[in-house]
Amino acid sequence: MTTLGTPLSPSATKVMLLGAGELGKEVLIALQRLGVETIAVDRYDHAPGQQVAHHARTITMSDPTLLRALIEADKPDLVVPEIEAIATPMLEVLEATGVVRVIPTARAARLTMDREGIRRLAAETLGLPTSPYKFCDTLAELQAAIDAGIGYPCIVKPVMSSSGKGQSKIDGPADVQKAWDYAMAGGRVAHGRIIVEGFIDFDYEITLLTVRAKGADGRIDTHFCEPIGHVQVSGDYVESWQPHPMHPAALEKARQIAKAVTDDLGIGLDGQYTGLGLFGVELFVKGDQVWFSEVSPRPHDTGMVTMTTQWQNEFELHARAILGLPVNTGLRSPGASAVIYGGVDAAGIVFDGVDEALRVPNTDIRLFGKPESFVKRRMGVALAFDADVEVARANAKLAASKVRPRAA
Repeated sequence: MTTLGTPLSPSATKVMLLGAGELGKEVLIALQRLGVETIAVDRYDHAPGQQVAHHARTITMSDPTLLRALIEADKPDLVVPEIEAIATPMLEVLEATGVVRVIPTARAARLTMDREGIRRLAAETLGLPTSPYKFCDTLAELQAAIDAGIGYPCIVKPVMSSSGKGQSKIDGPADVQKAWDYAMAGGRVAHGRIIVEGFIDFDYEITLLTVRAKGADGRIDTHFCEPIGHVQVSGDYVESWQPHPMHPAALEKARQIAKAVTDDLGIGLDGQYTGLGLFGVELFVKGDQVWFSEVSPRPHDTGMVTMTTQWQNEFELHARAILGLPVNTGLRSPGASAVIYGGVDAAGIVFDGVDEALRVPNTDIRLFGKPESFVKRRMGVALAFDADVEVARANAKLAASKVRPRAA
């Protein structure tokens, strides 16, 4: 039996989110609807999630001393990492000493903080199919890895980055230096390590949202949402849709791969399969062949489409699962999402055309409330539903195009 308290009272169930961007904001809203007291932590003031949480905290989350002091002061029941740039070894210490429970586990937070940990787990420990890859610390090592078998074309990514930052495709020798420099500039740490991946000639890529939640018997069950198709530009999502049609054999393989990696990430420091929550598993598909790409132990940006497609969206699923509550991954309607970019570099921008966007049939929008805009910063998303997913895609993109951010 799960018992939930009353916010801002001695009985409160308290959840701290480490990272309060647009995805964290929606998780916080879902938690508040269940009567949870919420604490939103980010590196800058007035982050989207801080605008809706009971408590807002601003610290450098990669600083282990600051992170420990904050957790010990606020005493949350659960800590939910929503970004990668966190002092995960400290989370492992705090979990091991019983100070707090980390979602899904502190080990999972550490392994998925950088691409090296999760790729080695998937390919070398679990034996899952992946693209060929090498990790490199220098430009010379990158060139050697390409020459030794990775070949052209290939993809270069910093091992520590998010939302496609620092990611690029190398088509030939002339692109190597430029890709290296871009990776160095886009990583979360200066002069960081990179991964170079051989190019897979896939038909499409999907996100398979996978949920580990407690069943009626107390055991942990794995649930799958319908596959989400998406378009990425330079590694950054620009539109997504659900469901994406798949060959039954490919869908079964995708689910097997997703279950294998999320089962392993659900293993806590005590060796038990106790980790709960939603995972975004990214996969490449060609015919009935499936390759593992990446996994995030939290809601996924492409999964924002579920705010218009599912009975319980990915944020509600995450909130319910981590609290030990039942989940429903059922599809309500096919639908799509399209990104609304900032378009300008300015603080406190305004948005024209919101009324025009909402006149597009069966659409909705979310404006995230980020205090500062950049030309390619995601400032909102348009959502659309329709029995025909292609109609939904067209309407989502049309609605997004009608929202016009500008400097105030």
